[in-house]
Amino acid sequence: MHSHEVKNRRKRDTDGSWTAAISHALTESWTGAFASLRFSMKLRTRKQELQWERAAVNAIHIKLKGILSSSCCEMERRPPLNYDYQVDPIPWEEQQLIQRIYEKTSEANRSNVTRTQAYWDCYLSYPEIHWALLAHMVSRNAGWNMSDLKGGLMSDLTDPAFKNNLYRFLERCNALIFQDAYPQLLLYMHSRKEGKPLFHLLPHLHVSSFMAPFWEQFWQDGGSSLLTIALIINEQNYIEGRVAKHPFYQQHLLKHTLFRTHELARLNQIVFPLGDGYVNKSDMDNTIGQNLPSRPLAGLTLPKFDSLSLRIKAGRSLYALLFGYEEIHRAVLAFAQSTKHQGSRAEYWPALFTPTVDQAMNHAHVSIDLLKSEWLPAGQRLYSPRLEEVWHDEPSEPIPRYDWYQDDSMLTHIRKPHRPLRPDMTHAHRAALEKTSIAHDAAARLPFHRH
Repeated sequence: MHSHEVKNRRKRDTDGSWTAAISHALTESWTGAFASLRFSMKLRTRKQELQWERAAVNAIHIKLKGILSSSCCEMERRPPLNYDYQVDPIPWEEQQLIQRIYEKTSEANRSNVTRTQAYWDCYLSYPEIHWALLAHMVSRNAGWNMSDLKGGLMSDLTDPAFKNNLYRFLERCNALIFQDAYPQLLLYMHSRKEGKPLFHLLPHLHVSSFMAPFWEQFWQDGGSSLLTIALIINEQNYIEGRVAKHPFYQQHLLKHTLFRTHELARLNQIVFPLGDGYVNKSDMDNTIGQNLPSRPLAGLTLPKFDSLSLRIKAGRSLYALLFGYEEIHRAVLAFAQSTKHQGSRAEYWPALFTPTVDQAMNHAHVSIDLLKSEWLPAGQRLYSPRLEEVWHDEPSEPIPRYDWYQDDSMLTHIRKPHRPLRPDMTHAHRAALEKTSIAHDAAARLPFHRH
């Protein structure tokens, strides 16, 4: 047989396998959806009550409206995006405390890995700060998304300039939220050690006036849920003007056609891995299906990143998912305690991903291999690098100093969080991976594709 005939036969075999892969993926999407519903019912078996005092919320509303009333004249005079906080002088001891908080924040804000660890350390020491665990898990997801840009699937689907801009975007969001929130956590920790509230120092840390009433209320009644919702609202507003609405990211990223591709390829999925041993293999086979890894995932899909309201709503739902279901909370803690964050998806699905490039597959029919079996064999797994091995620390950009809280539009978001009815994300995450692999294989077949 001539060489060109052999080549054509191999091409026909690959075409047939690739078509079969797409058909199989479509079938899996239907069967997996029903399996996900069944497993979600299991995750919802035992609920945990989320404390929510209506009287505390009403008191907060009054204080927040009072802040707006007392500062309305000043707010009319100042330019909204160039306002630096004017604060009263404080004693030397408190000045030193502020300086130490800035130093500790700067040290821990070096990378996604160090931020994620700092959130975890905070939660271990002060578990009443629910937001610290939520931030830890969401920050893990940010690291995985950053690593994907240099991984085995997305790196081939992404224009280099867009890839760099997307990394800068993810890194800046992650860093700015930490820059604003971690000093608040440190101030609370110091207040606990001193045995007295020090929240009058929040303006000296450039924290929005929105947050002071919530910390004061939390000090009085320990209402973790209300404080968590406040931090979610605050941090999303903090990055809204500084990143999401920033002209550079609007032009070069959020309105770019490739951004939608990345939303479809897991960028908008927030997953909470459940610790090893959560369910046994036969249980997973009966509940989820034959084609999924044995470590399940909880989580949700963010519909649209550039909507502030939807981001806040998603934050409330993630919090209710993490702290409102006993099984999920216990299993997520087991995962976080046993798994060091390094930014590789091999941390939760090691039988599908590898952080070592020499042990990863490198061919144009990933989707075929991925759909053939539950696991991928050693040496043929998807490359998901450790974050600090593929991205280097970058100096932080200047942060515009202004208080986002200038009207009462956000008060409607201070509401009790509701638990998602479909907390399982195992199949949806695997399905997104399969779609990405099909797109990867299709791109590799194009004559102008370059590795």
